[in-house]
Amino acid sequence: MERFIHDENLALFRKKLADPQLTDEERKVVLKLLADEEARQIASQGTADDRKPD
Repeated sequence: MERFIHDENLALFRKKLADPQLTDEERKVVLKLLADEEARQIASQGTADDRKPD
C-alpha cells in the first residue's frame, strides 16, 4: 500500500509541475515535495536491502 501511495504522489507532483499556471512559489513547493518523496524512495530501498538475508 505504501508503494502505491508513493507512486501516486510522484505522479501527482510531476503532473502539477507541468501546469503552466503554476506560480514560481508553488513550483518551489512542489519541487521540494517531489524531492522529499524521491528521497523517501531511496531511503526505503536502503532499508529493504538491509533486511535481505545473506
